[in-house]
Amino acid sequence: MLPNIQITAAADKFMRRIVRFSGLPEGAGFRLLVSEGGCSGYNAEFSAEPAPREGEQTLDHQGLKIFLPAESRLLLDGVTMDFADTPTKSGLTFVNPKQSACACSSSADAAPPGVARIEIGSISRGRPASLLS
Repeated sequence: MLPNIQITAAADKFMRRIVRFSGLPEGAGFRLLVSEGGCSGYNAEFSAEPAPREGEQTLDHQGLKIFLPAESRLLLDGVTMDFADTPTKSGLTFVNPKQSACACSSSADAAPPGVARIEIGSISRGRPASLLS
């Protein structure tokens, strides 16, 4: 079952750019793996992929294929996915209105409750980091 997820225009644009500049053929999609963890509630990994992997389902968002493993589908139900670009951080954010606020205050730079961030600097065009230099 596919999640009921809200995707903002900014997140849509970001994901489309990842797929478009991946060098993969037409029909490629955006693979999103979300797991529980961290103070914000989510850890996320993503990549452009030519096709879904075994066990993944494809969410079609206005022609953008988003490949979701089972664990991601469960966690993303009811979540809003956005893209934030600030002077200090840039990346996808996930806001879960059902999640309670984090009680820790160990970092002044912590993400708001229900938000996970992925640094844009960690994105490559499908080449291992050792080949990028």
